[in-house]
Amino acid sequence: MRLSTTIFLTDLTVTPVRLARELEQRGFAGLYLPEHTHIPVERTTPYPAGGELPDEYGRTLDPFVALAQAAAVTDTLTLGTGITLIAQHDPIDLAKQIATLDHLSGSRFTLGLGFGWNKEEAADHGVQWADRRELGRERMALMRALWAPEPTAYTGKFASVRASHAHPKPRGGSVRTLVGGAAGPQLFAHIAAYADGWLPIGGRGLSESIPALRQVWTDAGRDPATLHVVPYAVLPSAGKLSRFAELGIEEVVLQLPSGDEKTVLRSLDAYAEHL
Repeated sequence: MRLSTTIFLTDLTVTPVRLARELEQRGFAGLYLPEHTHIPVERTTPYPAGGELPDEYGRTLDPFVALAQAAAVTDTLTLGTGITLIAQHDPIDLAKQIATLDHLSGSRFTLGLGFGWNKEEAADHGVQWADRRELGRERMALMRALWAPEPTAYTGKFASVRASHAHPKPRGGSVRTLVGGAAGPQLFAHIAAYADGWLPIGGRGLSESIPALRQVWTDAGRDPATLHVVPYAVLPSAGKLSRFAELGIEEVVLQLPSGDEKTVLRSLDAYAEHL
């Protein structure tokens, strides 16, 4: 089992360069970074975890810029987003960002995408909340048209692109794509339609939800052996990791505190016992 990490990197935390070097030297598999462009002060959407929204949500570094720094100082560390708020991006720009990072990192990038929880943040991007999942599906289709070997057009309800010259290309014509969100028929249908797997937060209830996802996956004609389930933002214990291994999970993403260098390195020391 590969142990990766995630953290809210901000202007007050350990730097991407320092963290990436420490992760690779210690034997951790990867680094996933979350995304929030901004947090509107006048917000009625409650924080999903309850209570006050932590300060780091409004201070989050751009994940693609931070991951590019991490890529430049490492050789084997995998890089990912957890998650990219796909509905809030221009898909033509996002396709270029992803392909460039994947190219420069030697195809080490995983796109973790999701649909968000903050209605006010999405609204400032012009996103109609009810449309965000369909927007995500279309954005993936448009990006894959730009990544195709030959110029390929895409026409959708929300966006279109002409057949275009667009380089670089991700190796194999795409990047590994994992969809975040709570278990359910709608989410599983999206995963089976256009992704490579699921990024469930915390990993609770996987004994019941993984078989349900596998059924949807196989019903869609997908090979069961190719499904990736990657529990995300996990606080590790030996028992929890053993349970994941019994479920056939091959990668787990551990949650690091959003703190200064000393705080983060102390957590890495504690987590290293599980490597």
